[in-house]
Amino acid sequence: MSSKIDGRGIRPTFTDQEALLFHSQGRPGKLEVVATKPMATQRDLSLAYSPGVAVPVLAIAEDEDRAFDYTTKGNFVAVITNGTAIDSIDLEVSSEDPDEIVNCVKLLGKSWGGINLEDIRAPECFIIEQRLRELLDIPVFHDDQHGTAIIAAAGLMNALDLTGRDIKSTKLVCNGAGAAGIACLELLKAIGFTPDNIILCDTKGVIYQGRTEGMNQWKSAHAVKTSSRTLAEALAGADVLFGLSVKGAVTKEMVKSMAAKPDVPTTPIRSTTCSAFPISSAARSTCARPPSTWR
Repeated sequence: MSSKIDGRGIRPTFTDQEALLFHSQGRPGKLEVVATKPMATQRDLSLAYSPGVAVPVLAIAEDEDRAFDYTTKGNFVAVITNGTAIDSIDLEVSSEDPDEIVNCVKLLGKSWGGINLEDIRAPECFIIEQRLRELLDIPVFHDDQHGTAIIAAAGLMNALDLTGRDIKSTKLVCNGAGAAGIACLELLKAIGFTPDNIILCDTKGVIYQGRTEGMNQWKSAHAVKTSSRTLAEALAGADVLFGLSVKGAVTKEMVKSMAAKPDVPTTPIRSTTCSAFPISSAARSTCARPPSTWR
């Protein structure tokens, strides 16, 4: 393995074979299940199983919330996916039908302290999350949406402070109208961004009021009155860019057309849902220095 030096310091590099070996050597994967209580003596086993286990069972029968105190429900979150999630003990649902996924998770819900939806595309992810929140009495969280939005909003608040911008007048463009993009806009508006100062773009261009092509109810909620129709037009004079689309969607000319000292994250906000565009050194010199929370 060697190392590369970039603008953020020393970054390790490795081959595909080294990555495969890392995940396969010893026990496959990176996690294991181990007992949290001692299991060394007959007394330990009697407490863990019969007859000791009957005591918490009876307590839970009296009050279901005690399951959080006496069982793994108190520290287990189910990662539900119909895609690929390798960094957890995940439950993979072999269906792309929102009704089937909702029904499956609903029936398993009492086993867990929370549900984390992972790698489910938009717009199905919005439907699944909303319905599960209505059906279950435990937290339901879609990482691709809210995990990205929280990190992005936190970094942006620092960036606005560094550049002396007012959240009410800052103009932002979000390129990418999938799960992450929609969630970011909803959170930004909740923390004080003026809705008319945010432009959302997808693969077909600006999402403006009156557009019909490639629209759905979630995109329509963020449509604005604007004469801009392309990403390049939207970025002209903008203060902030959120890149939540494919790599290479933004050019250095687009960045140069933005307002002075624009806030542009130069690394992916979330590597699995967005790709940072390559910014040349000339374009990067026009940008505000990204705070540590961008990294």
